[in-house]
Amino acid sequence: MNFPKTLVIIPALNEADSIAHVIGLIQQHAPWADIAVINDGSTDDTRSIATTCGAIVLNMPYNVGIGAAVQTGFLYAAQHGYEVTVQNDGDGQHNPQEIPLLVSDLITSGSDLVVGSRYIEDRGYITPMARKVGIVILARIISLITRQQFTDPTSGFRASSQRTIRLCARTYPHDYPEPEAVVLLHRAGLRLREIPVTMNPRYGGKSSITPIKSGVYMLKVILAILIGLLRPAPFVD
Repeated sequence: MNFPKTLVIIPALNEADSIAHVIGLIQQHAPWADIAVINDGSTDDTRSIATTCGAIVLNMPYNVGIGAAVQTGFLYAAQHGYEVTVQNDGDGQHNPQEIPLLVSDLITSGSDLVVGSRYIEDRGYITPMARKVGIVILARIISLITRQQFTDPTSGFRASSQRTIRLCARTYPHDYPEPEAVVLLHRAGLRLREIPVTMNPRYGGKSSITPIKSGVYMLKVILAILIGLLRPAPFVD
């Protein structure tokens, strides 16, 4: 397949243990794509390792959070004429071998956002029970709002079209970006879909999400989505 101009956006905070591994896999499985590591105030060697590996490195002045970091990637993509972006985590959980799958599905389906879901098919990914319950509840709420079934709205492994790039460069949720963005793009009239993907265990580092934090996160994100529905719907230029 003749792939379009693609930017892989990797938000990274202290991912020195895994970032070289992730970049290497992307270069292997999506050699046509450029890679932008958004170094979100890391205090380890994430910046220097990513630079050595040949990635574009965009350095935040301090830790701005994943929403602002990803929006920085969208801004860069919009300014440099990229037709597609793919969001890929820096911890090794997302499988770069499936980047061509996300991009090809985006193109052939005519969608504006394709989300890689852990839960459409059982591929052995184990989610802690407290977190899984929260994701199921959140997925049902978002499915009701969008009138479209979603199983994994918190997945950050996703491909975006040029229309999505332009919109997200202009306005993007900073607090709970993955699920809020699904609702935001739906309200803007964009076409969204999920496809099954395989997620890996973290290659390096340690997750900051505990069962208590997971429950609090889900309550806050549901509230943020409901409040967001009171705002005017965004537009796509």
